[in-house]
Amino acid sequence: MMEQAQIDYQRIEQSIKYIAENFKERPSLDEIAEQVHLSPDHFQKMFSAWAGVSPKKFMQFLSIDFLREKIHEVKSIDQAADLAGLSSQSRVYDLFVKIEAMTPAEYRNMGKGLIIYYGVHPTPFGECLIAKTDRGICALAFLSPETKEGELQLFKKKWALATLVESLEETQSIVAQIFHQNKKGELSLLLQGTNFQLKVWEALLNVPRGQLTTYGEIADRIEKPKAVRAVGTAVGRNPIAYLIPCHRVIRKEGKLGEYRWGSGRKKAIIGWEMAQQYD
Repeated sequence: MMEQAQIDYQRIEQSIKYIAENFKERPSLDEIAEQVHLSPDHFQKMFSAWAGVSPKKFMQFLSIDFLREKIHEVKSIDQAADLAGLSSQSRVYDLFVKIEAMTPAEYRNMGKGLIIYYGVHPTPFGECLIAKTDRGICALAFLSPETKEGELQLFKKKWALATLVESLEETQSIVAQIFHQNKKGELSLLLQGTNFQLKVWEALLNVPRGQLTTYGEIADRIEKPKAVRAVGTAVGRNPIAYLIPCHRVIRKEGKLGEYRWGSGRKKAIIGWEMAQQYD
C-alpha cells in the first residue's frame, strides 16, 4: 500500500512539474498523461481524486498572477488569522498546535533520556518520516527515493543519545490526524532552535490553509523588518514539515521559491490546499 501510494504521488508531482514548465503551450491531457506513462482516462481519474480538480485547473492556482493576488488579499498575518477564526490560537485544519522548546542543555544532550517513536508513512504528498516523544512531535520530513536514507540518517544523528524505537503503531494515529483529519485535537511540537527560529516558526503557524505570506511579512510579524534574509534561513530549517507551514511562504513577486523537501512538493501542497479551499 505504501509503495503504491508513493508511486502515485511521484506521478502526480511529475505531472505538476511538466504542466508548470509547459503551461504556456497548453499541453493536452494526452500529452500530460504520456509523461507519467498512464492512459489519459486513468491519469485524469487519479489526479482528480487526489486534488479534487482537473490538472489544468490545479495549475491555475499556481500561476504567478494568482499567487501574487493571494499574498495581497490580506494586509498581515494577524488579519489572515482573524479571517480564519484563528485570533486566539494558531490552527492547522482542526488541530491546535503549540510549541514546546527544548532547553540549551537538552539540545546539547542530543535527546539523552528521551524515548522517541518513529515511523515512515504514506501521505497525500508522498512518504513522510514522523517522530514523537511524550512531549510532542520532534520530526516530520517528507521522503523521496533519493532522500529517504539520508533523512533517516540525519534524524538518527540529531537524536543520537535518545532511545529510538521504530513503531508504526505509535505514529500512525498522528499521521492520520494531521493528513486525514480523522479527529480534532491538540498537537504539541518539541523543537530545537534559537529564539529567533522559534519566533519565525510560531509566526508560520498563524498562516491559515489557503493563505500565503512573504518572507518580509514574517519579518514584520516578529518585529525584525530588516531580517528578511535571516527569516528565509529560519524558514528553510523548519524541522516539522506541513504542520509548521513553511510551504505557504513565497516571494513577494509571486514566485514560489525553494522548499526544503523539494520545489515540486511545494507546488503540490500549495495547489492542493488551494483546490480544497476553492472547490
